[in-house]
Amino acid sequence: MARLILFNKPMGVLSQFTDEAGRPTLADWIDLPGFYPAGRLDRDSEGLLLLTDSGWWQHRISHPQRKMDKAYWVQVEGEPDDQALQTLHEGVELRDGRTRPARVRRIDEPPGLWPRDPPVRRRKSIPTSWLELVISEGRNRQVRRMTAAVGHPTLRLIRHRVGSWTVHGLAPGEWQVIELPDRG
Repeated sequence: MARLILFNKPMGVLSQFTDEAGRPTLADWIDLPGFYPAGRLDRDSEGLLLLTDSGWWQHRISHPQRKMDKAYWVQVEGEPDDQALQTLHEGVELRDGRTRPARVRRIDEPPGLWPRDPPVRRRKSIPTSWLELVISEGRNRQVRRMTAAVGHPTLRLIRHRVGSWTVHGLAPGEWQVIELPDRG
């Protein structure tokens, strides 16, 4: 049996096991040998990171041709209008090309959301709002670049789902191991 770790990565943790600069890494949280990240999550992003001990599953989860959905809760600056949401939905033109279409909707702040450390900076004159954004690709800092391109910079980014796996029930820094078939 292959194994998969569902890890609720705290903000500030690198999605790797070593860092020459001494920043927090997966090794500070996960003590099982033989696991490797199946995809990445930026240092300043939070939420679900998958790790596996199977090269086959790592490829299946993270390879761009698989187009596995990744769902994010995104706190943005301002209140995106319908046109901004439509642009996100249709795909955004970025420096490295147009993104694939995304699913996007306005949401209330997710219930039971843990506090962020450090907290998001609040500005009296600029409101914030929450979106759920589902993409099927994973370019470098893609969600942040997409929301900035429509005029609403990302303030907080939490990946809550990859495929059918979710972060629900895991506090920041918590992880659980599940078993997978050797081949899907």
